[in-house]
Amino acid sequence: MKAYVQVSWEDCPHISKEMAAAALESIPPWQRAMRRTGIPSFGSGAIYPIPEEQITEAPFVIPSFWPRVFGFDVGWNCNAAVFAALDNATSTVHIYHEIYIGKKEPSVVASAIRAQGKWIPGVIDPASKGRGQKDGKKLIDEYRDEHHLNLEIADNAVVTGLTRVWERLSTGRLKIFSSCTKLLAEYRLYRRDDKGEIVNSPDHALDALRYLVMSGLDRAITEPDPEQELYRKKQWRAPPPIFVG
Repeated sequence: MKAYVQVSWEDCPHISKEMAAAALESIPPWQRAMRRTGIPSFGSGAIYPIPEEQITEAPFVIPSFWPRVFGFDVGWNCNAAVFAALDNATSTVHIYHEIYIGKKEPSVVASAIRAQGKWIPGVIDPASKGRGQKDGKKLIDEYRDEHHLNLEIADNAVVTGLTRVWERLSTGRLKIFSSCTKLLAEYRLYRRDDKGEIVNSPDHALDALRYLVMSGLDRAITEPDPEQELYRKKQWRAPPPIFVG
Protein backbone atom coordinates (compact mmCIF):
# COMPACT_ATOMS: atom_id res chain seq x y z
CA MET A 1 0.00 0.00 0.00
CA LYS A 2 1.25 3.42 -0.94
CA ALA A 3 0.13 6.85 0.17
CA TYR A 4 0.89 10.35 -1.03
CA VAL A 5 1.12 13.16 1.51
CA GLN A 6 1.82 16.74 0.48
CA VAL A 7 3.71 18.72 3.12
CA SER A 8 4.73 22.36 3.01
CA TRP A 9 7.38 24.03 5.12
CA GLU A 10 4.58 25.63 7.13
CA ASP A 11 3.50 22.11 8.17
CA CYS A 12 6.92 21.36 9.64
CA PRO A 13 7.27 22.77 13.17
CA HIS A 14 11.04 22.24 13.16
CA ILE A 15 11.46 24.71 10.26
CA SER A 16 11.47 28.22 11.72
CA LYS A 17 10.81 31.37 9.71
CA GLU A 18 14.50 32.20 9.96
CA MET A 19 15.52 28.77 8.62
CA ALA A 20 13.01 29.04 5.77
CA ALA A 21 14.23 32.50 4.80
CA ALA A 22 17.86 31.33 4.79
CA ALA A 23 16.98 28.26 2.70
CA LEU A 24 15.08 30.32 0.13
CA GLU A 25 18.13 32.52 -0.39
CA SER A 26 20.02 29.53 -1.78
CA ILE A 27 17.21 28.36 -4.10
CA PRO A 28 16.65 29.85 -7.59
CA PRO A 29 13.47 31.97 -7.77
CA TRP A 30 11.68 29.63 -10.17
CA GLN A 31 12.05 26.71 -7.72
CA ARG A 32 11.07 28.49 -4.50
CA ALA A 33 7.29 27.99 -4.59
CA MET A 34 7.71 24.28 -5.38
CA ARG A 35 10.26 23.76 -2.58
CA ARG A 36 8.28 25.75 -0.02
CA THR A 37 4.83 24.30 -0.68
CA GLY A 38 5.72 20.76 -1.73
CA ILE A 39 3.57 21.07 -4.85
CA PRO A 40 5.23 19.21 -7.78
CA SER A 41 6.03 21.40 -10.75
CA PHE A 42 5.61 19.92 -14.22
CA GLY A 43 7.43 22.66 -16.06
CA SER A 44 8.97 25.20 -13.76
CA GLY A 45 6.47 27.86 -14.76
CA ALA A 46 6.91 31.61 -14.73
CA ILE A 47 10.42 32.87 -14.23
CA TYR A 48 9.04 35.88 -12.37
CA PRO A 49 6.08 34.37 -10.47
CA ILE A 50 4.61 37.69 -9.36
CA PRO A 51 1.15 38.81 -10.54
CA GLU A 52 1.31 41.53 -13.16
CA GLU A 53 -0.97 43.83 -11.16
CA GLN A 54 1.60 43.88 -8.35
CA ILE A 55 4.43 45.14 -10.52
CA THR A 56 2.64 47.65 -12.78
CA GLU A 57 1.71 51.23 -12.05
CA ALA A 58 -0.10 54.03 -13.86
CA PRO A 59 2.26 56.43 -15.68
CA PHE A 60 3.13 59.63 -13.84
CA VAL A 61 5.43 62.61 -14.37
CA ILE A 62 8.97 61.63 -13.36
CA PRO A 63 10.53 64.14 -10.91
CA SER A 64 13.51 65.91 -12.45
CA PHE A 65 15.76 64.98 -9.52
CA TRP A 66 15.35 61.23 -10.07
CA PRO A 67 18.42 59.79 -11.86
CA ARG A 68 17.80 57.98 -15.13
CA VAL A 69 19.44 55.23 -17.17
CA PHE A 70 18.50 52.75 -19.90
CA GLY A 71 19.20 49.13 -20.75
CA PHE A 72 19.68 48.19 -24.41
CA ASP A 73 19.40 44.81 -26.15
CA VAL A 74 20.51 44.70 -29.79
CA GLY A 75 19.57 42.51 -32.74
CA TRP A 76 18.47 42.86 -36.35
CA ASN A 77 15.02 41.37 -35.75
CA CYS A 78 14.48 43.49 -32.66
CA ASN A 79 16.28 46.23 -30.78
CA ALA A 80 14.79 46.90 -27.35
CA ALA A 81 15.58 49.59 -24.79
CA VAL A 82 13.93 50.18 -21.43
CA PHE A 83 14.32 53.44 -19.51
CA ALA A 84 14.40 53.65 -15.73
CA ALA A 85 14.10 56.43 -13.17
CA LEU A 86 15.42 55.80 -9.66
CA ASP A 87 13.58 56.94 -6.54
CA ASN A 88 16.51 56.86 -4.15
CA ALA A 89 14.28 57.66 -1.18
CA THR A 90 12.61 54.26 -1.47
CA SER A 91 15.29 52.43 -3.50
CA THR A 92 12.68 51.80 -6.20
CA VAL A 93 13.37 51.50 -9.92
CA HIS A 94 10.54 52.75 -12.13
CA ILE A 95 10.53 51.55 -15.76
CA TYR A 96 8.79 54.43 -17.52
CA HIS A 97 9.49 54.01 -21.24
CA GLU A 98 10.35 51.35 -23.80
CA ILE A 99 11.64 51.28 -27.36
CA TYR A 100 10.98 48.24 -29.55
CA ILE A 101 12.31 48.52 -33.10
CA GLY A 102 12.97 45.71 -35.57
CA LYS A 103 14.89 45.52 -38.83
CA LYS A 104 16.09 49.13 -38.80
CA GLU A 105 19.55 50.66 -39.09
CA PRO A 106 21.41 51.76 -35.93
CA SER A 107 20.83 55.40 -36.87
CA VAL A 108 17.05 54.91 -36.54
CA VAL A 109 17.36 53.08 -33.22
CA ALA A 110 19.81 55.63 -31.82
CA SER A 111 17.54 58.50 -32.84
CA ALA A 112 14.66 56.99 -30.87
CA ILE A 113 16.90 56.55 -27.82
CA ARG A 114 18.31 60.09 -27.99
CA ALA A 115 14.76 61.47 -28.20
CA GLN A 116 14.31 60.46 -24.57
CA GLY A 117 17.26 62.62 -23.57
CA LYS A 118 20.73 62.74 -25.09
CA TRP A 119 22.22 62.96 -21.60
CA ILE A 120 20.78 59.64 -20.36
CA PRO A 121 23.50 56.94 -20.08
CA GLY A 122 22.89 53.29 -20.88
CA VAL A 123 24.22 49.76 -20.67
CA ILE A 124 24.21 47.55 -23.74
CA ASP A 125 24.09 43.88 -24.66
CA PRO A 126 27.63 42.38 -24.73
CA ALA A 127 26.77 41.04 -28.20
CA SER A 128 27.29 44.61 -29.41
CA LYS A 129 31.04 43.94 -29.27
CA GLY A 130 30.49 41.91 -32.44
CA ARG A 131 30.50 43.37 -35.92
CA GLY A 132 27.79 45.79 -36.89
CA GLN A 133 26.42 46.57 -40.33
CA LYS A 134 29.52 48.52 -41.27
CA ASP A 135 32.40 46.33 -42.30
CA GLY A 136 35.02 45.95 -39.60
CA LYS A 137 33.33 48.15 -37.00
CA LYS A 138 31.93 46.95 -33.69
CA LEU A 139 28.29 47.80 -33.15
CA ILE A 140 28.93 49.43 -29.78
CA ASP A 141 31.55 51.71 -31.35
CA GLU A 142 29.07 52.65 -34.06
CA TYR A 143 26.48 53.61 -31.45
CA ARG A 144 29.06 55.52 -29.40
CA ASP A 145 31.12 57.27 -32.05
CA GLU A 146 28.64 57.92 -34.84
CA HIS A 147 25.34 58.11 -32.97
CA HIS A 148 26.60 59.66 -29.73
CA LEU A 149 25.07 57.30 -27.21
CA ASN A 150 26.69 57.11 -23.76
CA LEU A 151 27.04 53.33 -23.43
CA GLU A 152 28.92 50.76 -21.38
CA ILE A 153 28.91 46.98 -21.81
CA ALA A 154 26.47 45.25 -19.45
CA ASP A 155 27.14 42.22 -17.27
CA ASN A 156 25.39 39.26 -18.93
CA ALA A 157 25.41 36.84 -15.98
CA VAL A 158 21.97 35.34 -16.67
CA VAL A 159 21.19 33.50 -13.41
CA THR A 160 22.41 36.35 -11.23
CA GLY A 161 20.57 38.88 -13.38
CA LEU A 162 17.29 36.94 -13.21
CA THR A 163 17.64 36.67 -9.44
CA ARG A 164 18.27 40.39 -8.98
CA VAL A 165 15.30 41.34 -11.13
CA TRP A 166 13.09 38.84 -9.27
CA GLU A 167 14.22 40.17 -5.89
CA ARG A 168 13.31 43.72 -6.86
CA LEU A 169 9.96 42.70 -8.32
CA SER A 170 9.04 40.57 -5.31
CA THR A 171 9.91 43.32 -2.82
CA GLY A 172 8.14 46.11 -4.70
CA ARG A 173 11.40 47.87 -5.61
CA LEU A 174 10.87 47.50 -9.35
CA LYS A 175 7.75 48.92 -10.96
CA ILE A 176 6.75 49.05 -14.63
CA PHE A 177 4.52 51.67 -16.22
CA SER A 178 1.38 50.10 -17.68
CA SER A 179 2.26 51.91 -20.93
CA CYS A 180 5.27 49.61 -21.47
CA THR A 181 3.13 47.09 -23.33
CA LYS A 182 5.93 45.20 -25.11
CA LEU A 183 7.84 44.58 -21.88
CA LEU A 184 4.69 43.40 -20.11
CA ALA A 185 3.73 41.14 -23.04
CA GLU A 186 7.13 39.43 -22.75
CA TYR A 187 6.70 39.19 -18.98
CA ARG A 188 3.50 37.16 -19.40
CA LEU A 189 5.24 34.56 -21.60
CA TYR A 190 8.57 34.31 -19.78
CA ARG A 191 8.65 30.72 -18.52
CA ARG A 192 10.76 27.60 -18.03
CA ASP A 193 10.12 24.14 -19.40
CA ASP A 194 10.04 20.90 -17.39
CA LYS A 195 13.85 20.74 -17.55
CA GLY A 196 14.25 24.21 -16.07
CA GLU A 197 15.34 25.74 -19.37
CA ILE A 198 13.99 29.11 -20.49
CA VAL A 199 11.28 28.62 -23.11
CA ASN A 200 12.10 30.31 -26.41
CA SER A 201 9.83 33.36 -26.59
CA PRO A 202 10.35 37.09 -27.23
CA ASP A 203 12.57 38.41 -24.45
CA HIS A 204 14.38 41.42 -25.91
CA ALA A 205 12.87 43.97 -23.53
CA LEU A 206 13.34 41.60 -20.59
CA ASP A 207 17.00 41.17 -21.50
CA ALA A 208 17.35 44.96 -21.61
CA LEU A 209 15.74 45.11 -18.17
CA ARG A 210 18.15 42.50 -16.84
CA TYR A 211 21.15 44.44 -18.19
CA LEU A 212 19.80 47.61 -16.57
CA VAL A 213 19.35 46.01 -13.14
CA MET A 214 22.69 44.20 -13.29
CA SER A 215 24.88 47.04 -14.55
CA GLY A 216 22.96 50.27 -15.05
CA LEU A 217 21.77 51.48 -11.67
CA ASP A 218 25.19 52.85 -10.68
CA ARG A 219 25.34 54.77 -13.98
CA ALA A 220 22.05 56.62 -13.51
CA ILE A 221 22.32 60.43 -13.49
CA THR A 222 20.06 63.47 -13.42
CA GLU A 223 19.86 65.86 -16.34
CA PRO A 224 22.77 68.34 -16.30
CA ASP A 225 21.85 71.99 -15.80
CA PRO A 226 22.80 73.76 -19.08
CA GLU A 227 23.56 77.05 -17.29
CA GLN A 228 25.85 75.39 -14.75
CA GLU A 229 27.61 73.45 -17.51
CA LEU A 230 28.19 76.67 -19.48
CA TYR A 231 29.47 78.43 -16.34
CA ARG A 232 31.87 75.56 -15.64
CA LYS A 233 33.30 75.77 -19.16
CA LYS A 234 33.73 79.56 -18.94
CA GLN A 235 35.60 79.27 -15.63
CA TRP A 236 38.17 76.91 -17.09
CA ARG A 237 41.30 78.53 -18.40
CA ALA A 238 44.32 76.91 -19.93
CA PRO A 239 47.40 77.14 -17.68
CA PRO A 240 50.06 79.65 -18.78
CA PRO A 241 52.93 78.23 -20.82
CA ILE A 242 56.17 77.38 -19.05
CA PHE A 243 59.43 78.40 -20.71
CA VAL A 244 62.60 76.59 -19.81
CA GLY A 245 66.07 77.96 -20.51
